[in-house]
Amino acid sequence: MRSSTRIRLIEPADAAPIAAHRVRDFEAFRRWEPAQPADFFTPEGQEKRIDSLLAGHRAGTVWPGVVLDGDQVIGQVTIGGILPQPHLRRASVGYWIATVAQNQGHAGRAVEHVLRVMTDELGLHRAEASTNLENLPSQRVLRRNGFSPYGVAHSSIFLDGSWRDGLLWERILGY
Repeated sequence: MRSSTRIRLIEPADAAPIAAHRVRDFEAFRRWEPAQPADFFTPEGQEKRIDSLLAGHRAGTVWPGVVLDGDQVIGQVTIGGILPQPHLRRASVGYWIATVAQNQGHAGRAVEHVLRVMTDELGLHRAEASTNLENLPSQRVLRRNGFSPYGVAHSSIFLDGSWRDGLLWERILGY
């Protein structure tokens, strides 16, 4: 079967499908992501978040994308913390896929696409990511896309009521 996974820059019209996924998947994502205010789970809250992401895109600090299966929004992929200076040229990658579309290879293909954006469009040299130590599916996605673990950030993020360690990942681009 031919893959229909694509990515594109996020748009205000993506707010409703993103909110619907986030409401349905609240329990599934709770252990991997920080707590969010109630309006995060509404189309209006997502519209505000998208406006903020697009302002960051205009400023050159973020490339916020959605993951599509055909024409359906099934997740997000974001290049954040973009440092385009000639002596740095790096950014971090983050992503999520709705539970209804997981285990179909979409996350891996989305990361593959976003690495091309980082290299070809943004001219970056280094990609970074972090995962919860227990998030083995996300670690497989990164490993399959050429990332290597390089350290542990101890007690680095507050998730689901406690401080958690993060596994740090890196990939040199353009090779």
